[in-house]
Amino acid sequence: MFDRLFRDHPRQVGETYAEHFAAAGGFGVRMVAGGLACMVHALVPALFVTTGSGTVKRLYDQMVAKRDAKRRANIEMLSIEWVI
Repeated sequence: MFDRLFRDHPRQVGETYAEHFAAAGGFGVRMVAGGLACMVHALVPALFVTTGSGTVKRLYDQMVAKRDAKRRANIEMLSIEWVI
């Protein structure tokens, strides 16, 4: 039960619990900040005009870049030829 709750998903994405905590926590803080900016923008349209969309784009780009880097590392590991 402990593994299922705390370790399985971080392992699936190639992270330790601490690494996953930092990454997910960082994403969460930036999402909340972007959401608050959107709420202010709803009240005063001249404020935070691009903050919400910029936050979403940066988070998406970061997530895709990490996924691509992991995929490239896995391909590289599979293509290493050992010479004895």
